Amino acid sequence: MNFTFANPWMLLGLVLVPLMVGWYWWRYRKQNSSIVFPGVSDFQQYGKTLRQRLRHLPFALRVLAVAALVVALARPQSKLSRQEMKVEGIDVVLALDVSGSMLAEDFSPNRLEAAKKVASNFIAGRKDDRMSIVVFSGEAYTQVPLTIDHQVLQNQLMNIKSGIIKDGTAMGDGLATAINRIKDSKAKSKVIILLSDGVNNMGSVDPMSAAEICALYGIRLYTIGIGSRGDAPYPVRDPYTGRVHRQRIPVEIDEALMKQMSSATEDGQYFRSTNKKSLQEIFDQIDKMEKTKIDVTQYQQTKDEYLPFLLLGLLSFALEVLLQLLYFKR
Repeated sequence: MNFTFANPWMLLGLVLVPLMVGWYWWRYRKQNSSIVFPGVSDFQQYGKTLRQRLRHLPFALRVLAVAALVVALARPQSKLSRQEMKVEGIDVVLALDVSGSMLAEDFSPNRLEAAKKVASNFIAGRKDDRMSIVVFSGEAYTQVPLTIDHQVLQNQLMNIKSGIIKDGTAMGDGLATAINRIKDSKAKSKVIILLSDGVNNMGSVDPMSAAEICALYGIRLYTIGIGSRGDAPYPVRDPYTGRVHRQRIPVEIDEALMKQMSSATEDGQYFRSTNKKSLQEIFDQIDKMEKTKIDVTQYQQTKDEYLPFLLLGLLSFALEVLLQLLYFKR
């Protein structure tokens, strides 16, 4: 609740209060000059009467009346504000390729770590959305089911490594697993972001069939091909010496398939990332396209609060007059 004044300039009238106090003090000092007596010991047994003790009360009531009336004229008001916020939730599944080729070092330090870093930024910026993580290579499984707990998402994302499941690229299985995570969602918008650097060569589900299932469930699919053009350095461990050396391997991304997969869903899109900066820009673009919708309705109620001050001022003034006419009458 906020407290304001409709006529704040009227508060300048409060300057009368110190002026009244100064004038009263000056007049009191002038009217009560000291007289020197030979001795006052005979009068010390007599204390002050109640009327003497309350002699300043009428003036105090007058000051209070003036201050209260000035505040009343300024029209104090209380304002009660309330906001109603409606959030249209978006559920997002990130399907991440963790095959061996994701260790290629055309991204720093490699494709997988770069994708995890960019995905982490994406998750951090979508606090109102439920998200899930699916990983795939030759097989697919759910790393994190749909959750609003972004700390769990971040922790599990950092734990993802290549080589934990059979190698290969089962793009259809990865997409099918992501669909199972989100198909029963009641969210207004359902999105899958599939990131891969290879050609579908394993799995039991055809990628295009999975994309068509996406469309049936009203799921929008964004596909991202990650990898530089030409060839890329790939770390290879010598089985005899254990030393790691870099070997150039060709970058093979089935862009035609990934474009067809995304275009099979309403407003789906395919993106190509050739470096970490472009990957960040792609996620930023998806973030803007999938912004959570928020409807805000604001209510504000204003109530005049001058009446208590007006009554206090009139009551103080009336009490002062009565005291002057009756109790302090000279």
